[in-house]
Amino acid sequence: MTTVLIADDQPLQRLGFSMLLKGTAGMTCVGEAEHGAEAVRMAAELRPDVVLMDIRMPGTDGIEATRRIVAAGGRSRVLIVTTFDLDEYAYAGLRAGASGFLLKDARPEELIAGIRAVASGEAVVAPTLTRRLLDTYIHESTPPPATAARSDPRLASLSEREHEVLVAIGRGWTNTEIAERLVLTESTVKKHVGRVLAKVGARDRIQAVIVAYDAGLVRPQS
Repeated sequence: MTTVLIADDQPLQRLGFSMLLKGTAGMTCVGEAEHGAEAVRMAAELRPDVVLMDIRMPGTDGIEATRRIVAAGGRSRVLIVTTFDLDEYAYAGLRAGASGFLLKDARPEELIAGIRAVASGEAVVAPTLTRRLLDTYIHESTPPPATAARSDPRLASLSEREHEVLVAIGRGWTNTEIAERLVLTESTVKKHVGRVLAKVGARDRIQAVIVAYDAGLVRPQS
């Protein structure tokens, strides 16, 4: 059974999510939070598999709530459900540790699939969409110096092949594309991806993309 905590300041939105979960086999809503601080407290108490997190809420917003939930090191993963498409709010949410984001107008089956994906440890946002998101906002920041990749301690334990795989992840390549371009089998790529995530401390593929950008391995497209 996948347990879900809903964090949204809109009663009708919470009701809609709750009804959807109630009508889905294998899922249950364990609680509803009206603001970020309440979501953090309830996540610690209830330990849900997934927290459906809105971004704009009174007091502690969804970004800060996500950061606190992830920093606590518990089992809960955060799926941001927002009305904003490819904007700084969604990007900030991913940087805070969310495992992905969906739009509130997503079809019910897309939302359920997203919850299941996050609960199983996967990232909801597709690699190409992640790249577009990062390219849209990272280019506004000062790029990391050329020496960043060599000095970033998160990369120190990567083998040469794992380094190549991290760069590929950062470029938004799928496992199939990585296999084709690096001349590997997909099963081998999956093993490399798993080791890369573990070594750089990334919870999922999205966080690995962010590590690649932060370390200067990948540059935003102009």
